[in-house]
Amino acid sequence: MAANYQETLGEILKKNEVEPSVGLRSDEVSRRALEFGRNELKKRKRESIFVKIASQFKDVSVIILLIAAILSLALAIKDGSGFIEPAVIFIIIGVNIFLAVSHEKSAEKALEALSALSSPRCKVIRDGHVQEIDTTFVVPGDILSLKAGDLVPADARIIKADGFSVDESSLTGESEPSKKNPDAVFSGDVPLGDRVNMMYSSCLVLTGNATAIVTETGMRTEIGKIAGFLSEKKRYQTPLQVRLDKVGRMICGLAIMSSIALLTVGLMQEHDFWHLALVAVTLAVAAVPETLSLIVTLTLTHGVKKMARKNALILKIQAVETLGSTSVICSDKTGTLTMNKMAVKRLWIQEKDAIDDAADFSGDYLGLLEKFVLASNAALGVDNAGSSKIIGDPTETAILRLAREKGVDIEAVRTRYKKVAEIPFSSARKMMTAIVEDPDGGYIVFTKGAFDRIPFGHTDKNYMRDLEDVHNSFAKDALRVLTLAAKKIDELPADGNLEEVETGLEFKGFVGIIDPPREEAGESIRRAKHAGIRTIMITGDHAATARAIARQLGIIFADEGVITGQQLSGMTEEELANSIEFYSVYARVSPEDKIRIVKAWQSRGEVVAMTGDGVNDAPALEAADVGVAMGINGTEVSKSAAAMILMDDKFSTIIEAVVEGRNVFSNIRKLIYFLLVCNISEIVAMLFAQFMNWPLPLTPMMLLLINVLGDGVPGMALSKEVSDERIMSRKPIEREESFFAGGLMEVIIQQTFVFALVTLGAFAIGYNYRIHPGYAPSVEIARTMAFLVTGWTSILHALTVRSRSSIVKYRIKDNPQLYLNCLIMFLAFGLLVAFPPFAGIFGFAALSGMHWLVVLGLTMLPTLVAEYGKFWDALKFKTMERNRVKPFQSYRDE
Repeated sequence: MAANYQETLGEILKKNEVEPSVGLRSDEVSRRALEFGRNELKKRKRESIFVKIASQFKDVSVIILLIAAILSLALAIKDGSGFIEPAVIFIIIGVNIFLAVSHEKSAEKALEALSALSSPRCKVIRDGHVQEIDTTFVVPGDILSLKAGDLVPADARIIKADGFSVDESSLTGESEPSKKNPDAVFSGDVPLGDRVNMMYSSCLVLTGNATAIVTETGMRTEIGKIAGFLSEKKRYQTPLQVRLDKVGRMICGLAIMSSIALLTVGLMQEHDFWHLALVAVTLAVAAVPETLSLIVTLTLTHGVKKMARKNALILKIQAVETLGSTSVICSDKTGTLTMNKMAVKRLWIQEKDAIDDAADFSGDYLGLLEKFVLASNAALGVDNAGSSKIIGDPTETAILRLAREKGVDIEAVRTRYKKVAEIPFSSARKMMTAIVEDPDGGYIVFTKGAFDRIPFGHTDKNYMRDLEDVHNSFAKDALRVLTLAAKKIDELPADGNLEEVETGLEFKGFVGIIDPPREEAGESIRRAKHAGIRTIMITGDHAATARAIARQLGIIFADEGVITGQQLSGMTEEELANSIEFYSVYARVSPEDKIRIVKAWQSRGEVVAMTGDGVNDAPALEAADVGVAMGINGTEVSKSAAAMILMDDKFSTIIEAVVEGRNVFSNIRKLIYFLLVCNISEIVAMLFAQFMNWPLPLTPMMLLLINVLGDGVPGMALSKEVSDERIMSRKPIEREESFFAGGLMEVIIQQTFVFALVTLGAFAIGYNYRIHPGYAPSVEIARTMAFLVTGWTSILHALTVRSRSSIVKYRIKDNPQLYLNCLIMFLAFGLLVAFPPFAGIFGFAALSGMHWLVVLGLTMLPTLVAEYGKFWDALKFKTMERNRVKPFQSYRDE
């Protein structure tokens, strides 16, 4: 069956049983609406709240906590008391799940709100009358009436058109407007961008007006087909999820091995089974950082909020940290690195120097602009908000914009020189001609177009060579060059053949037009490079244009590093992966090429962010580690495929998001360091006590209090640590890099044993020594001292992990919440022990002043050891610098 662009117009109209002047009848519209449905893209199926909640139970730490809660509940039921412990664990699990699910829901709502910002309408002919309707009610066979500035509501075959051109860049990637020809018919397969007798859904009408018949709606349109290619729901593991899974498996393995060791020793010591079950629950509680998932979620959520303030809307919360790992940014040129708005860059008149757009215009140059205005069809109009706007072909709107900026009264010029005839532009002719009345009598012919197509009257070879040299100098800088020529005639051709006047034209000047780079893009690219991030430009434009823009932005510095889609198509996947790092600019690429480029970089271990705004970008956005869609000019399909939306469409916003992403990774790493030292030291202390056949140094309830209050509350404030000023001076975090890389594991082990030592020391002193005459040694005093030492040590540890600099060098103003939380929790732990009602609930014993002094002394010991380690590291670092040995990058830089 022939495609719509291959059939004749008569066949299309007959198939749809419609007369263009009358349109569809109301009853037929209703029938087709039932048959074909609404003219909208299928929305992705949202996961139910129950599915979202169930998915949270895949987290290893949540599973361990759940098992511990169930065991604790079983023990409470057996003993008929102690229900507070399982209740607290269940509450912690619930809070974790609530925060994760609520963020996902809020992100979905934000995207829906973004999609609902506008509800486009269109004009159709029905029952012989023009009606304005919502685009979702368009059906196949409807007759559309479109003009410049309208959004095409559905795929349609053009019936008639007048100077009609459409921006199809969102589908094809081509920045050149598509000039339409309703008379064209094709016999074979033709690329979408060359189907000049068709227009496609979601594309913008740039110039002229047209009548067309709708051929496809909804998911049957070209934009719908691409949307259908996208997976129903992308399931992938981000680098953060991979790292957290490894930590979770490590904790799980540690808990299992500790339990096996404990059971073995316990059975050998002939302990009661239920006693061993209690100890197992205690170990599980000690092993799992109950607040880890909660604080990681809070850290990510805090990053999401900070990014939102910087115009980056995060749709997938894990993308926050993935941005911090980004090592390659594949950026679309148009609209992200450039303004997506054509602008006049340079003008030239013979025997005068070329002048740029920033210069003061006068005399001949203002005259040249006025002549270009007369040779253009772009017009002044008003947008939906009532503001003045220039409507038309992008190159012509650039000319009118500059003319208006330089003081040219466009309406006055066009009134004085009234247009009487026009020979429109065509892709075959590469030029257009306007004939205007001359106030002094006769007519003036203005022809604008490609230099090599304009029929000049001059035959002098040297003269033409000089013009050609200037033209080539413009083109070399990737400027789109328009040539203007003119002549006077006394009267119009009597036979009406206007093309007769397009001879013997006199050169008037050149104008060079370009989509200029964004002012902030170059600085952002330099910033990214300093941070070890490579910026890649991907565009549908010609290689020369891409090369020139890339040079201006600092992506490349010579002719190297540019490859075209045609060259890519000749490479195998292996060849592309092996040579991908040699190229920084990809020109004339297709949507399939973009996916190959992303996957080739990923195959080399790079974490790839990909930007895009068009429908054709959506598959590549899904393939990337972080898909970044445009909020202003992006299509709904690209937004639904993305993990992040740029609300201002600026490349600099991506770099700001990377800064925040790196800070999030740094804070999560500090959090892992903080929590693991606290929790593993508790396991070591519990196991040692069991091997020594001591009573448990800490009860499950005490461990919960320590893990939630001593670890959790300060840890929440750690999530708000501000980024270090050196954060963009470090290389990207590698995809496979562990949280423990760069020597962190050694420090954790060292700190763990110091923590365990002071906990056991406090317990041993309270259990074995009478340090005050009125207080006999007891398990209760020993546990109370161990509780205070463990809790206070954890609180001080939150201050230690902030940086590898000495604790005395920290600035309180960078994170006052952390100091406030630590102070409150320090006092809270003391209050729990010193206030009799609390002490009675949790089983704490009263302590003498001497006991308190011992506790304070033991509490300070791990901090002093950590400070000594920092001092020693700093000394080694300075020695390496003095010996000109480059210090390796590690967590110590933080």
